[in-house]
Amino acid sequence: MSRINTNVSALIAQNRLASTNADLNTRLQRLSTGLKINRGADNPAGLIVSERLRSEIQSVGQAVDNAERASNVIATTEASLDEINQLLVSIKSLTIEAANTGAFSPEEIRANQLEIDSAVESITRISNTASFAGLKLLNGSLEFLQSGAVTSQIADLSINGANFGLDANIPVSVEVLNSAERATLFLSGNTTGSVGAIQSSVVFELQGNTGVQTFSFASGTTLSAVAAAVNQIRDATGVTARLVSATDPSSGLVFESIEFGTDSFVSARAIEGGEAFQTFDAQAGSAILRDTGEDVLAIVNGNLAVGQGLDVTLNTPTLNVELTLTSGAAQVINTAYDFTVTGGGATFQIGPSVNSLQQVGFGLNSVAASRLGNARYGFLNSITTGGANSLVAGQARSASEIIDVAIDQVSQVRGRLGAFERNTLQTSVRSQQIALENLTAAESAIRDADFAEETSALTRAQILQQAGTSTLALANSQAQSVLSLLG
Repeated sequence: MSRINTNVSALIAQNRLASTNADLNTRLQRLSTGLKINRGADNPAGLIVSERLRSEIQSVGQAVDNAERASNVIATTEASLDEINQLLVSIKSLTIEAANTGAFSPEEIRANQLEIDSAVESITRISNTASFAGLKLLNGSLEFLQSGAVTSQIADLSINGANFGLDANIPVSVEVLNSAERATLFLSGNTTGSVGAIQSSVVFELQGNTGVQTFSFASGTTLSAVAAAVNQIRDATGVTARLVSATDPSSGLVFESIEFGTDSFVSARAIEGGEAFQTFDAQAGSAILRDTGEDVLAIVNGNLAVGQGLDVTLNTPTLNVELTLTSGAAQVINTAYDFTVTGGGATFQIGPSVNSLQQVGFGLNSVAASRLGNARYGFLNSITTGGANSLVAGQARSASEIIDVAIDQVSQVRGRLGAFERNTLQTSVRSQQIALENLTAAESAIRDADFAEETSALTRAQILQQAGTSTLALANSQAQSVLSLLG
């Protein structure tokens, strides 16, 4: 059949050529962009998944950057704390030197005091000036705020970490389950023939967690005299002595550790004589030579906290707090001591999602001289000229105790920072980097073009385009054969 109005062969060739041209354009687009999905029409489901993966990739990448920036903040903070620590060590050396009053003149002690004044001033200056990109680090602006803590119940409080989640504050309740106890040994004063006194001459050894000393008493020495002798060197032994009743010598004598807790102990044993020298665990109790104290056991917000002496420590994902109970509060059980964490602290976003599980609240207290130390021993600013614990006031011992506390506090902050960086930030960076690799690989498999496959398809499309063009030309020339019929 020969028709000239409708060239079906040419139409077929046109359609195939158009399809080939579209395929050729697709291959050229993919090769030029490097992407297999350039429009939603290319792969609607793949586009949705790949966009979600892209969002996750960006979030994880930012989480890595956040953790690395946090590490930089910590490095800057620790450098300042290291300088403060060196100043404290220097102050400690000057204090020990000034305590040698038998070999140092008052002028030399005053010179040491001037050095200490300068060092303490430098500590406060570092506290006020340490910063990272305008963020003050050690002046107290990053410490947690609290309200409701009563100093007659909680002598010292440090909130190291808190995660508020969606709440504006965190109420805290501390309840003592088992009271803290000192180590105690009882020596009876109700002895026949020697009421309220040593019954026979004795040399005995008294030992505490600070050291050991020997005492020698003649028969008939009153127990109050024994107590006075023990208390005179209590700093060397860590043990004090007192009459059970200050008005009744026959009530007996108690040897007692200065500190609370299982780290404290009292040991008393006769070395020479003292046939009647026997200590007991309590009045009318069992005969013992050594006793150990008891740590406080407490519940904080329903969690069993770690107790050491009067200190209570709780570390949970939502709250990291260290507090020291007063001796009275630590010996009253089933009574709640409440306070509220109201805000503050530094929040580090270390995960790809903004929620409480991927944020860490970290507290950095001020390390100014007026904040280093504690209520029991005093604060660092009190060892400067005019302070109650200065060297020129003859308070080298008190100053030394304050400095020891300050060194411990700075070291503990550095330790917390190091643990946070090593165990939280560095592990987060490593895990997020692995996640970033896997997410990127998954997104690439869905969206990136395979150049080997695309170049092969391009070559095929080019050949088909050339063949289609030739075929269309041939189809168009077929209609001319009708002219031969017209002669």
